[in-house]
Amino acid sequence: MKRWLPSPPLSAALFVVWLLLNQSLDAGTLILAAVLALAVPLLTRSLRPATVRMRRPGVALRLAGHAVFDMLHSALTVGRLLLTRRRSKLRPRFIHVPLELRDPNALAVLAMICCLTPGTAWGELSFDRSSLLIHVFDLEDEQAFITMIKTRYERPLMEIFES
Repeated sequence: MKRWLPSPPLSAALFVVWLLLNQSLDAGTLILAAVLALAVPLLTRSLRPATVRMRRPGVALRLAGHAVFDMLHSALTVGRLLLTRRRSKLRPRFIHVPLELRDPNALAVLAMICCLTPGTAWGELSFDRSSLLIHVFDLEDEQAFITMIKTRYERPLMEIFES
């Protein structure tokens, strides 16, 4: 079964999205949705990272809570800064964060957190994966930011993906 349907959730999502995009339940639309739902996961199987077994679900839930809280807090902070501070008073910076994290799936999650959090953007990962370049919209204390990334995100991701 895995050989012909490597990712059932992806296949189901592709099938449903194709039907929603076409807004039709005609036979041709259903057949094309089924072909896409089977073909795309097969053709992209080599592009997906290795399958991950969820370790430490409690740590994952805590990480998700931290990320959501930080995203909401950051959205409010960035909004306030945009409305109240002059451009010359902002302190945008690129910052290098040293990493111990090496797992590609964990790095992908860290990238999503950085990119989804208003005021930060993933800039670059070094070739040896030892440091990360992040752009920060307004940075007061560089060392405090590095410590926050390492304690709130990197350490839990290491527990989830590398332990």
